[in-house]
Amino acid sequence: MEPQGAAGSLGIAGLHHFAWRCRDAEETRHFYEDLLGLPLAHIIQSDRVPSTGEETPYVHIFFRMADGSFMAFFDLGDDTAALPSPNTPAWVNHIALLVPDEDSLARAKARLEAAGVDVIGVTDHHIIRSIYCFDPNGLRVELTARTGEKRALAEAAGRVHGELQAWTERKRRRRAGTEG
Repeated sequence: MEPQGAAGSLGIAGLHHFAWRCRDAEETRHFYEDLLGLPLAHIIQSDRVPSTGEETPYVHIFFRMADGSFMAFFDLGDDTAALPSPNTPAWVNHIALLVPDEDSLARAKARLEAAGVDVIGVTDHHIIRSIYCFDPNGLRVELTARTGEKRALAEAAGRVHGELQAWTERKRRRRAGTEG
């Protein structure tokens, strides 16, 4: 039986791209292509936004990942990066990119640090190990390698709805001032 609300019911097959605003397309290309090894695969340049019709000159750049999905960025030509959310800690909003193994994670960490990028980790999350850094646009990037067993992941998946209900109840009690 498919879980209630599962995306599979819509036929979603995976991520096509994640888009973010960048301050400068070339410095963003350097980070994602030269440091992380994601090839620049597509570029769209226009003066009109297709979905809204707004007159806004932009370039939209796409970096291909091994699974065929993309990281994408918009350079609006004004040297402005997206601002962080004032009500959200910097560690919350991020993109996590999967690397093949822990050796790849170690190589990525060494390459980033050699380029002067501040890297946090390796952090052990039990089923994955991760490193964290910020790209030139202030986007937090997590590189992660799977370490967990498939059986442990499957067992955890069987508990997710119950754990979410427990969290929702805990939040309700906190808002009511009855959590102790």
